[in-house]
Amino acid sequence: MGRTARAEAVWGIDMQIVYLGFTGSAQIESDAAAQLVRLERFGKSISGCHLAIEAIRGHAPNDATDIRHAVPDATVNHLMFDARLDLVLRTGELVPLEHRQSPDPDVAVKAPFDAAERLLERGATRV
Repeated sequence: MGRTARAEAVWGIDMQIVYLGFTGSAQIESDAAAQLVRLERFGKSISGCHLAIEAIRGHAPNDATDIRHAVPDATVNHLMFDARLDLVLRTGELVPLEHRQSPDPDVAVKAPFDAAERLLERGATRV
């Protein structure tokens, strides 16, 4: 059900990508690799990262609460992508970042890298 991929940036920052609930795609891997390039300037602090992307099937927030009056509809179920990024410091410490969710996998992948970049720019490695 899950699949793992590996990528390495020029500066030696390894990235492991794990897909849960779907098989992933070359497009998502390419987007994740592009996001990893943004972290290269912090290569003295981080040696790698673990990115987990999970497909979550759920119900829309405004679903009918009374099942007797609910009308079966394919739009009721929707797919969300949950992205989790953990930074691996050169000291071996693992720094987990908050989960990010979006119906668009590209947005879900980009958001934790945005958070990682802000964290590293502040010089903070604890969340």
